[in-house]
Order: sequence, then C-alpha cells, then structure tokens
Amino acid sequence: MRICIFAEGSYPYVLGGVSSWINTLTRACPEHEFIIYAISAESSCKGKYKYELPKNVIEIIDVFLDDIRLVEGRKGKKYKLDKEHDEALKGLLMGDNFSWNVIFKFFMDSQFKHATEFFMSKNFFNLVKQTYINQYPYTPFTEFLWTMRSIYLVLFYLLMKDLPMADLYHSVSTGYAGILASYAKFLYKRPFILSEHGIYTREREEEIIKADWVKGYHKEIWINYFYNLSRCAYSYADVVTSLFNSNKQLQIELGCNEEKISIIPNGVDVSRFDNIPREKGTDTINIGAIIRVVPIKDIKTMLQSFSIVKDEIENVKFYIMGPAEEDPEYYDECLQLVKQMELQGVTFTGTVNIAEYIGKMDILVLTSISEGQPLAVMEGMAARKPHVCTNVGDCRDLLYGRNDHYGQAGFVEHIMDHNGIAESIIKLCKDENLRNEMGQNAYNRVSKLYRKEDFIMRYKKIYEEYGSE
Repeated sequence: MRICIFAEGSYPYVLGGVSSWINTLTRACPEHEFIIYAISAESSCKGKYKYELPKNVIEIIDVFLDDIRLVEGRKGKKYKLDKEHDEALKGLLMGDNFSWNVIFKFFMDSQFKHATEFFMSKNFFNLVKQTYINQYPYTPFTEFLWTMRSIYLVLFYLLMKDLPMADLYHSVSTGYAGILASYAKFLYKRPFILSEHGIYTREREEEIIKADWVKGYHKEIWINYFYNLSRCAYSYADVVTSLFNSNKQLQIELGCNEEKISIIPNGVDVSRFDNIPREKGTDTINIGAIIRVVPIKDIKTMLQSFSIVKDEIENVKFYIMGPAEEDPEYYDECLQLVKQMELQGVTFTGTVNIAEYIGKMDILVLTSISEGQPLAVMEGMAARKPHVCTNVGDCRDLLYGRNDHYGQAGFVEHIMDHNGIAESIIKLCKDENLRNEMGQNAYNRVSKLYRKEDFIMRYKKIYEEYGSE
C-alpha cells in the first residue's frame, strides 16, 4: 500500500514528538510505502533532514512557505467565475455558509497558473470589499485587504500544488496538512486518516492572541480562519485519532463527529531505556528537560524556576537537552536571561542522544504552554525518572494516573508558575526516596499503558481496514 503522510512543520526537518512519532510509525510498517508531503517554513532547510529516512519512505515532497511571493499576475484583471464558485469564495472569506467541495473544484478547474494571479485580480478585491462591508467596516480597509491576502495566500498557494496519488492519505494535524489531505481525498476518492497530537486550532489561537504582529481587531479573523480549516479536515476524514480523552472532547467541541474518533495513546519502546548509563558516586543533583528551545515550551519559566531551586539547593545542575536552532532569537533571549539572573550550572546541550543523557538525570522538567501527550515525558518515565510538568495536554494523567493503581509519578503545576514548579523540584531534590518511588511509579505506568507495540498495532489495523476500500 502507498500512504501519503502530510506533515506541517515537523518531519523530517524538525526534531520533536510529532516527528519522532512519524519516524517510528513509518519504520514499524515496512510492508507499506510512504510519501512524506512536508510543509515547512524555510527553503534554506531543503534536504537537511533531521532523521535518517527509512527505505520505505520513497519520496519527500517539499513545500516551503517562504517561496510564496505576491508578485505574479496583472493587477486588476478580472476572471469569469460562475455563481457557485463566486458564492463559495465569498463564504470562505466570510467564514460561513460555503462548500469545501466547491472550493476544491474551483482550484481543480482553475483558470490561473499561480495563486498570486487571483490575489491581484478584481475578483479577489471585490470579494474582500464585500466581506469588509458586511463584517468589519470599522477597520481601515487597506489593512483589512492586506490581512486577507496574508491569510488566504498560503491556502490558495497550497491548493494550487499538485498532490500525489496514493492508496490512503494520513495527516498528522488539521491546519494546512489537514486541508491538503481533504483535497487529496476529494481529487482521488481515497480514504483520509487524521491524527491529532496537540489540538492545532487551539495552539494557533493561543499564538495569535499573544502575537504582536496581529492587530487586535484582526485576531478574530485569523482565529476563525483556523477554525474553518479544522472543520474541513474533521468533515473529510474517515477516521480521526486522538491521544487522550480530553483532546477527544475538544475535537468534538470543534466540530468533529464523535463516531469518527478513536483514542490511540502514544507508545514508547521501554526496553530502549533498560541499560542506559546512570550517574554514580556523586552528590550533585542533575535536573533535565528534554525539549526544543522554542517559545511554546516556555524555557524562560523553566530558567526562573531553576534560579529559585539554585538558591535553595547548592549541589544542583540543569541540562536543557534539545535543538536550539529552530528559533535562534528565542534561544538568544534564553541565554541573556541566564546571564541576567547570574544563574550558574545551566547547560544547553543542543541535540543529543537522549538515551545517553537521560539516565544521568535525577529529575525531569517540562514547562510547556501547550502539549498533546509528550513523548519526552513518556521516555523519561520509561527511564524511571520523576517529573515536574505544567498542567498541559495529558501530563496530569501521565503523572497522576487515570483510574489506575500505579501511583504518583511526579508533580503537576500551573502554566508559567515558576514558584510552584520550583517548590516541586525542591521537594524532589530533598527526598531521594520520593524520587525513587515516583520514578518507579512512572516506569510501571508507562510500561503497562503506553507501549510502542500497542500504538503500532492500532495503526496497522486502521491502514489495513481503510487501505483496502
């Protein structure tokens, strides 16, 4: 079977939980061929894969968003659109009462070669003007026009791309990946599986609310746009998978049919951590974080917590283990914060072999603002490490359990609560027996409830069921 996986901002260019998940899944299914349709931000990373591709990944199709240029096309040209297309495009811009089938047909039968041709046309200008008059007349029109161009240019650019034929399409998020998988299903009449780790729409909403580059009165437009993209993916998908029950409830709230949703937790290879090297004969307490250095992981709160811990616990070191090149500006801000706080004993390791480092840690920390079911935490649990995590995604159930008897595996604190996070770390630093007990609880839970072979088996069954249609 040939399976096309749509990946946005992840595999094979970005290290992280979603990318590791894709890498694990493709390697565990050698009986299938995979095409990876990779939507990435910057063309400068082309060919610089973070993973060694398995032999059954037969093709990487790259789409880089920085290749989009609003330069093609003669300004003010008018295209002849039938009423159905015109009404659907108007509904798309206004955010309601439109058919994605009609939108997809519009691009399938497109009169123009480049998306930018339509964006410079009289048609698009008139559609934006109608939307402006009906919904946003209190905002400056020029700003509104460029906001709409900024929003929809990426979508139209992607829908103008050729999509590969496959026996089955699998998107690992909603958003642009989900839209393209929906379009592929429309074009080729093949099944579409949607897997969500984090809830894409909510993550984009959080980013937009905090973003300085989006003016207050345009935030609603951006947020509604991403909600529309998610509803499209949910409606076209034949089956939707979620990592845990809370995310399933969010999917239902966002418009997904409950009958489509299956909960398939992440899984880890527990045996990988059986014989890892461990620190011996030292009084130093090593605190680690397996994490990408990006804003959504909130490294700054982690550093503020470490500063409090350092004041209380003398013999302590901090290791932030993960790539820092994804957001160099944020990484530099973190380094500056370390310097300003005069915080000693902090090491940014960059990308490392986690199995070589994790055994030397006494405590692991996660301070993310948003997560799904973090593989980093599960790998730490497999290594028998207690955790301090923020209350995001499935962290509470991972550490405290959900109607199981395995016991507490760490502490869960509020987002950005550096004092609460520090207090929990200090509690673990001062009590070796507690660290050992919680670490063993962590291992017991993950080894019984979150096994790699279980998650692989579930996806193999889905592939067999839908790929044979």
